[in-house]
Order: sequence, then C-alpha cells, then structure tokens
Amino acid sequence: MLKELAHSIVKNQCPAFELDKNLLERWILDLYDLLFSAKIKDEEILTQRLVDSQLIFNSLVEKIDRPSDVLSSISRQFYERLEIIFETLLMDLDEFLASDPAASDKTEILLSYPGFYAIYIYRISHEISKLGLPILARVISEIGHRDTGIDIHPNAKIGSHFFIDHGTGIVIGQTAELGNHVKIYQGVTLGALQVDRSYQFKKRHPTIGDQVTLYANCTILGGETNIGKGSVIGGNVWLTKSVPTNSIVYHNPEVKVKSLDNSMKDYFDFVI
Repeated sequence: MLKELAHSIVKNQCPAFELDKNLLERWILDLYDLLFSAKIKDEEILTQRLVDSQLIFNSLVEKIDRPSDVLSSISRQFYERLEIIFETLLMDLDEFLASDPAASDKTEILLSYPGFYAIYIYRISHEISKLGLPILARVISEIGHRDTGIDIHPNAKIGSHFFIDHGTGIVIGQTAELGNHVKIYQGVTLGALQVDRSYQFKKRHPTIGDQVTLYANCTILGGETNIGKGSVIGGNVWLTKSVPTNSIVYHNPEVKVKSLDNSMKDYFDFVI
C-alpha cells in the first residue's frame, strides 16, 4: 500500500522548487534590519552584510528550475534595484509620520507598525516578481500576510507615499493599481467582481487614483472600476462603478431613536 502511495506521489509531483522557508524568513528580517537599522554606522560593515545577504538570496533561488546564469543575473538585478526600493520606502515612511497623529517618530513606525512592514514586504516581493520569480514573490507576500493580516499581491502596482493605518484585513488584488499618496484603513478590499479561471489574464481589480483615501471596511470591486484622483471613500461603502475626480462617497446609515413606549423592542429582541 505504501509503495503504491509513494509511486503516486512521485509520479504526480508538481514542478515546484525546493525552498527553505525558515531561511527565507530570516533573509526578509535581516534585509529590513539592514535597510533601517541605525546601529550600522560603518559603510564597510554594511557592504559586507549586503554581500552576505545576497549570498543567502542566491542559496534561496539556486534550486529553481532556471539556468544558473539567469538566476545570478536576477540576484544581481535585485540588489542593484535595492537602492530604489529603499528610497521609495523612505517616502512611504515620511507619509506615515505625516499622516498618523499617533506616531511619535519614525523609530516607532519601523518597530511597531504592521502597515509599514506590509508595504516593505510588498515592495521587495513586487520587485522579485518583476524579475521573473513569481512563486518566490508569492511566498514572501504570504509571509507578510501571515505576520500582519494584510494581503497585498506582489503583482499589484502601488505608487509612492503609500500609507496603511491599522491594516488588519486589507486585501489588494493582483491587478489592482494604486497611485501616489493613497491612504488605506483597516478592512479595505480591492477585489474582483467574480472569481473565474477565464479571468486569469484580465484586469480584475480596481484602479485607485492619486491622493485617494479609502476608509475602514470599504469594498471596491472590478477591473473597470476607477476611483478618481483626490476622492474619499467612506467606511463600509460598497462600490462596483467608477467615481469621478474629487468625489466623496459615504454610507448613510438610518438612525431611529427609541421611543419610551418600547415600540422598537422587536428590532433588538434577539439572542445570538
């Protein structure tokens, strides 16, 4: 019985590559430390640590089914792009400090804000996906999802000065496009109108213009849905159609005041 099972497993194995996820997680954390740690003052020490980081990255990708020279080129290109990634993250960090009155300084943001860490994970996974390693990028994004509760697909396109407040429950789909200075609060979904394999190569997720604010738990769906520049989408709003520039969209809840004769008792007389 076990022999037949082993034969079936070997025969039907997916053409995936081996990956040391523990090593990958250490690489992610170490790279974050290299980019933002104030304790590394010596440029020679930092240079050596970057060399070590690249060696670890090489070991992570060496078992991917690609020619070794291609993988070496990808690794080199990623580290050449790291300065641009870092500069963009600094713009994001500035936006956090400017946008959140609860933030005392950048150190607090770097050490304790899941929204910023999720953006860091997105920016490195996005670059790795662009360089032709989509599975590795997806694994990195899911590590960020697990650690922060924020799910950003590495293929989404997100501009600079990106701000996520609180963040828990945010979902940004694969073909979503976000401009610069976008602010997003917890529970926001930028999703597709339907899930169907035939939509694999189509734009399924919305486009968000520059300087748009998306408040908590709003849901925006569809590849043809565009939110115009400077718009504000209020909490709990559900959108499947485009919104013009500088719009304000909000959910208007009905408010009823309880009367003294207890006539509204039936509305709330239930047990969960």
